[in-house]
Amino acid sequence: MNQPLLNDRYIKAALQQPTDRTPVWMMRQAGRYLPEYRELRAEAGSFMDLCTNPELACEVTLQPLRRYPLDAAILFSDILTIPDAMGLGLYFTPGEGPAFKNPVRNAKEIAALPIPDPNQELKYVTDAVSTIRHELKGEVPLIGFSGSPWTLATYMVEGGTTKNFSQVKGLMYEQPQVLHQLLDKLADSIITYLNAQVEAGAQALMIFDTWGGVLIPRDYQEFSLRYMSKIVQGLVREKDGQQIPVTLFTKGGGKWLDLMAATGCDCLGVDWTTNLSEARQIVDGKVALQGNMDPSILYGSDERIRQEVETILASYGHGSGHVFNLGHGIHQTVDPEKAGVFVNAVHELSKKYHIQ
Repeated sequence: MNQPLLNDRYIKAALQQPTDRTPVWMMRQAGRYLPEYRELRAEAGSFMDLCTNPELACEVTLQPLRRYPLDAAILFSDILTIPDAMGLGLYFTPGEGPAFKNPVRNAKEIAALPIPDPNQELKYVTDAVSTIRHELKGEVPLIGFSGSPWTLATYMVEGGTTKNFSQVKGLMYEQPQVLHQLLDKLADSIITYLNAQVEAGAQALMIFDTWGGVLIPRDYQEFSLRYMSKIVQGLVREKDGQQIPVTLFTKGGGKWLDLMAATGCDCLGVDWTTNLSEARQIVDGKVALQGNMDPSILYGSDERIRQEVETILASYGHGSGHVFNLGHGIHQTVDPEKAGVFVNAVHELSKKYHIQ
């Protein structure tokens, strides 16, 4: 498993080391916009059947790499694997998104939650990581990931997707100490889970804080950032002599980049609502930046896509420390050919921003 990386642009950029061009990958690059994914999912029977089968998860992870010259692979899994392993009964209803049979809403239910063993209840994830790492043969690095404690808690307390977050915010304002117990337990679980992914072969880590942006600044610091910071401090940051870069991404979190940069992470994901040049000024060299094209640009013409890529590259400017990505996941109705235009444009147009 110690084969040298043939393409280490992503690792170098996330650590702010020089590269020959800007690396690129896409959030949700393995997924529903690809016809080969839809075909495999139909054969597997369900989304969870794909996730819990290491060989199928490996195949889905590799599918976009066969189509596009991407600079990283990301584990095909779900952010809700930990709550499912805690016994909440994750299930998916077509058109409705994820839901739990057993949401938790009081101190007794939260106290009863176990911290899952990644080599037992979540072994299908670590097995998938080792299988993917083996099949990649050092072609590109493999990114492991988890949802953030706050984001996982929103699903666990609400029982599924929500528009107003009334249950979890109600708990936050009425019994904050109870929510802190849940978040602390989730942070401990995520540290164990992500370190197990590194042990199994993940070469970089990412924490997705999908719902941090729904909080006011004070509550974001207390109920989201505090626990992501705890996770960053608990992660294995080196394996086999190689640094393991850690990226934090809060959707809607552009106004807190300075606070996020102070956690000790290596890279921050930025969504499309933040100007990349302003983000670079705010973080002032403390961390690399990942992002941040609006996924909807992929509905535009080839020339419009190339134009947007050039605009974002120019916004970041010269030098290292930029991982090009979408500002959130690629939409399932995007033409796969447009994703190819995007990836190729980044490679072609970014060369001039790097010292040859």
